[in-house]
Amino acid sequence: MSDEHRRDQTLETTFAVLVVIDTRTKETDRSGKIAMEIVASEGHTTKAYDIVKNDEGEVRTAITGYINDPSIRVILTSGGTGIGRKDITTNTVEPLLDKKLDGFGEHFRKLSHEEIGLAGIYSRAVAGLAGNTVIFCLPGSKNAMLTALKEIILPSLGHLLWEVDR
Repeated sequence: MSDEHRRDQTLETTFAVLVVIDTRTKETDRSGKIAMEIVASEGHTTKAYDIVKNDEGEVRTAITGYINDPSIRVILTSGGTGIGRKDITTNTVEPLLDKKLDGFGEHFRKLSHEEIGLAGIYSRAVAGLAGNTVIFCLPGSKNAMLTALKEIILPSLGHLLWEVDR
């Protein structure tokens, strides 16, 4: 198999989903559940699913735990990427990244702008690598999760992980 084809290979991998919000529980969460449903429908596994408050220490502890688990390759966060004073996910995760994937945030904001208008450009959605773990920090809405997974993350995941591993 040539390298070009290896980039587009179908693969199954393991995810962690972290919802960052003060007002939801696992019973009332929608974006995390949608993430797990979509991930499973593509043949992937969710190894961890947690909800934490908008607290820097709680977010860092959860993310660091996922990064240190070699079976988790992809982390999805939901919430905390806006511009409000409680939105701390992006600020907390970025220092943990070895490499930022700026194109992800740029493309996500473009798609968000097309879907919801100018409000979409104020998202601080970010992606990057912490070691061999890929982290995507997404807004807390279920539509943001759907757009990110279906339009960007899952279609390019084989190529992304191929690049990470080579």
